[in-house]
Amino acid sequence: MFSPVESRRLYRQVADQIRSMIASGELALGQKLPAERELAEQLSVSRPTVREALIVLEVEGLINIRMGSGIYVAHRHAISMAASENEPVEGPFELLQARAIIECAIAEEAATRAGPEDIAVLDEALQRMSGGVNDAATVLAADRAFHTGIAAIIGNATLIRVTGEIFDMRMTPYFAKLASHFEGPTTWRIAVDEHRAIRDAIAAGDGAGAKAAMRTHLTMSQKRFSESFGEEFSGEEERGRDKASAKGSTKT
Repeated sequence: MFSPVESRRLYRQVADQIRSMIASGELALGQKLPAERELAEQLSVSRPTVREALIVLEVEGLINIRMGSGIYVAHRHAISMAASENEPVEGPFELLQARAIIECAIAEEAATRAGPEDIAVLDEALQRMSGGVNDAATVLAADRAFHTGIAAIIGNATLIRVTGEIFDMRMTPYFAKLASHFEGPTTWRIAVDEHRAIRDAIAAGDGAGAKAAMRTHLTMSQKRFSESFGEEFSGEEERGRDKASAKGSTKT
């Protein structure tokens, strides 16, 4: 049976537990796993945490996520728990939270400093994004240029580097598999509109508006991820559940 998980990196511990059950044969080849909601309840974690763990296992080839059908064991082999060292340290929700904290402040400050040449850089990135929505590599490169371009307005090399590095953390097989479940031309067109709202606020010198537009964009990115797995967005509720579980691990 599944047992409750207590860890700061909850999704990694969930992945470890399922990986071990597959290796031992407790979860057999071709077996359908419990529904996502049931897994979350048995493991005492949020559904986003379960999703993050399942994506890790899908990247490893151990499970097959069939949208609308379920989750099935796809492969079985001797698995060392050290395999988790190949996983990203941060999950997508953690990265989006970090980006919201950092990039909202950057956008607000950038709006007080932007000149015509800075807006031209953002416009060029937006044009490339808009024209590249059918090609993931093109749109991701333009997306990165847009966000680092905002940081560049402030003229702080550390902020430019941090913005780029956080963005680049998604350039892994894990995030590529995750993106395959919810990113596409439609979602990228929506994202372009969200970027354009950020650009317009910065161009208008509206710091509060730029901050709000950046937060909306990153919040909607999280919403799109949640909805891709068939669940309505409830970020605060889910984070609260994981936080309660993590606190439980500190009790003696």
